[in-house]
Amino acid sequence: MTAWRRVEEARAGWLMTGPALAAILLFFLLPAAASLVLSFTDFDIYALADIGNLRFVGLQNYQRLLDNPLFWKAMTNSLLFVVIGTPFVVLLSLFAAMLVNSRWLSWRPLWRVALFAPYVTTLVATSVVWRYLLHTRYGLVNYLLSRIDIAPIDWLGSPTASLPAILLFVGWKTFGYNMIIFLAALQTVPSELDEAARIDGAGRCTRLRHVTLPAIAPTLLLVSLLTVAAMFQLFAEPYVMTQGGPAGSTVTILYFMYEEGFKWWNLGSGAAVAFLLFLCILAVTLVQLGVAKRGGAL
Repeated sequence: MTAWRRVEEARAGWLMTGPALAAILLFFLLPAAASLVLSFTDFDIYALADIGNLRFVGLQNYQRLLDNPLFWKAMTNSLLFVVIGTPFVVLLSLFAAMLVNSRWLSWRPLWRVALFAPYVTTLVATSVVWRYLLHTRYGLVNYLLSRIDIAPIDWLGSPTASLPAILLFVGWKTFGYNMIIFLAALQTVPSELDEAARIDGAGRCTRLRHVTLPAIAPTLLLVSLLTVAAMFQLFAEPYVMTQGGPAGSTVTILYFMYEEGFKWWNLGSGAAVAFLLFLCILAVTLVQLGVAKRGGAL
């Protein structure tokens, strides 16, 4: 290959990828850099009216956040969603994918559509249904609990019950997307491996552990990374269901950032929250990648 041909191929490559790279730079990297710069300023509603009111404050926004109990409450809630919600959603998605992929299940296309439907359904519409299901007096959940002599639970009004209720709603709303990813991975696992293990006398759990899971390990890592990032960025579900209450029990870090930036108009402080959230997601992602590399998933 001549040097001129290599130059032409490189130029063609840049011409084809240039628009996408420009969009990434314009809509992702530049706003991220601007947000980082704003986190070191006191950018607020007065600075919006007159840029002359903008002042550089250094690390004061970060110091004020670290001294704010509500910030730590939001961070704790987000970590609870990550620690509890990630395994719950991943396992639920994997179970649903294996169910839909099983040979004995009839009408599999219909099941795929039915299980994926919650993910594409409007959040506001589904939240209305779930608020009715979880209603203290008239909800279906408490009615079923009363049939086994369990007292009604104030699912959305109790600080102890509201977070599990939101977690159930989030799991039901989001597992369909991960299910489709798992289903695509399961369909690439050679059936000969499973049949050979079955002939050797391996049970269902043994085949799952030694055949299926190793074969879909990269997909399992991908779904885990996406779910962790999604759990850290929960906002719409607590906002629609409980408005962060009661007593801040469902305030997530993204909900806290929203209130700082767009309720109190402390945009500099909101930008600082966004950067801290980015660092948290990055740290957890690096830990997951390290564990996966040692486990052979990468």
